[in-house]
Amino acid sequence: MNKSIARTFVTMVGLTVQSYAFAQDTDAVERGRDKYEYMCVPCHGAGIGDDGRAMLPGTDALRIKYRGALPALLTERSDLTYESIRTFVRQGVFSMPPFRPTELTDDEIRDIAAYIAAVSRQPD
Repeated sequence: MNKSIARTFVTMVGLTVQSYAFAQDTDAVERGRDKYEYMCVPCHGAGIGDDGRAMLPGTDALRIKYRGALPALLTERSDLTYESIRTFVRQGVFSMPPFRPTELTDDEIRDIAAYIAAVSRQPD
């Protein structure tokens, strides 16, 4: 196995273990659920938006972007790590504004990652 493939494998295993560890902390998952519902669901939830569209703006933007290759709902994504969520939250993307640490702390982002990791692995 070449070194590049080995590094990729080790990174993927590490991220999977890290995501699993997040899901095991029930307090973090509960805090993450509350924070996700307050901060994220207004744009990234399921359901009809205030503008009458079939999806909320963040969910609809991801549906368009991924064209079915990945789920539009964040809670159905098992590939989101704390680091990836933190990057999007801190830097923003397209119409999503960046959030300062005074608006959403790194610990709160970590809790949101734990919540997403937990619910994305639940059977339908």
